Amino acid sequence: MVRENEGKLGITWPVRELSCEQEEIKNEALNFAKSKIEERQKGIFVIGGQAGTGKSVLVTALFNEIQAACKDKSSIFSGTNNYVLVNHPEMLKFYKRVAGESPMLLKKNFDRPTSFINRIHKSVEQVDIVIIDEAHLLLTKKDAYNHFYQENQLQEILKYARIVILIFDNKQVLKAKSYWSKQKLVAILGGDNVKIRHLQEQFRIEANTDVQNWISDFCSEKIDQLPAKQKFDFRIMNDAKRMYELIKTHEKTVGLSRLLATYDFPYRLDGNDYFVKAGNLSLRWDRSKPQESLAWAERADTIDEVGSVYTIQGFDLNYAGIILGPSLGYDEQLDKIVVRSELYEDQAAFNGIKHLGTNIEAAKERLILNALNVLLTRARKGLYIYAVDSKLRKKLLQN
Repeated sequence: MVRENEGKLGITWPVRELSCEQEEIKNEALNFAKSKIEERQKGIFVIGGQAGTGKSVLVTALFNEIQAACKDKSSIFSGTNNYVLVNHPEMLKFYKRVAGESPMLLKKNFDRPTSFINRIHKSVEQVDIVIIDEAHLLLTKKDAYNHFYQENQLQEILKYARIVILIFDNKQVLKAKSYWSKQKLVAILGGDNVKIRHLQEQFRIEANTDVQNWISDFCSEKIDQLPAKQKFDFRIMNDAKRMYELIKTHEKTVGLSRLLATYDFPYRLDGNDYFVKAGNLSLRWDRSKPQESLAWAERADTIDEVGSVYTIQGFDLNYAGIILGPSLGYDEQLDKIVVRSELYEDQAAFNGIKHLGTNIEAAKERLILNALNVLLTRARKGLYIYAVDSKLRKKLLQN
């Protein structure tokens, strides 16, 4: 069981018990896979759910049950060849660690989509079940930088897998090259042999619904009155260094507490340190350490760093301090948040955006707001926000 102060990063085997909703959807996915194997048909099972609805916990339990049945000669899953794919290096570390703690799982059955696709193309291997966590991160166009040379990762996986189970949240799409619309998903999946279910219950944020509603509205460019005081510690900060001190205090007492920032500060993968500068605070961005077996927020040294959306997506924290950079401002006349995409440092996120066939600026704003949503939905026990833009900070403090 997971201890009370642990999030996904602190998980140990066995994983925590599933809720009734998770158990029901897990069983539906299993029965769906069984029926497709018996009928010798292809099938796609989509599990939707917003941040904090327990998608990755469900994936772990589902795959563990499939792999246990794989070793049972009397099971329909006996001898099947199955994989979990995730297009996120930190999440892959998490799954491989879970595999190392489970008697039923092997690390080799967890992989990145590109590695899987490139290997399967060479071997022309047919697989039975592929579960894709964070499927909203699948590439929807060529990406030579990541060694993907086909047109769409989901389409490639569907060529070689009999059953695909997708874990999907369209509010967590962060790049134009993995931009998914409902129309695109439906076009790829088709209407036959497809089942879609949604997780609704929130497990991460230990707060009243007014906090969740405030975050949702904020990520839609609206600023509501602050939620009423409650057990969940929600604060707007006027001092970035003070916010960092609070986070360090929580790290000492309950752990899993980190600073995060919108991608509004320069960063390069060249081995040098780059810094997030917000008010009276200057702290380095997270250092790239792909060889580390532990995820970023698990490592003790990262309390001295600021995490990005790419570092923390998919994971829980106990307390999160969020720095809103210059790309997020406030329009006093319209009384709404202003998104300045030209100030967003992750301009690579917009590569290929002209080919989406939609309003380019609106699409850029949507990607930035999706990234904001990921950051603001990490915390279980407390969330602190500091805005670099003085007008936005003033407005938030007034509320």
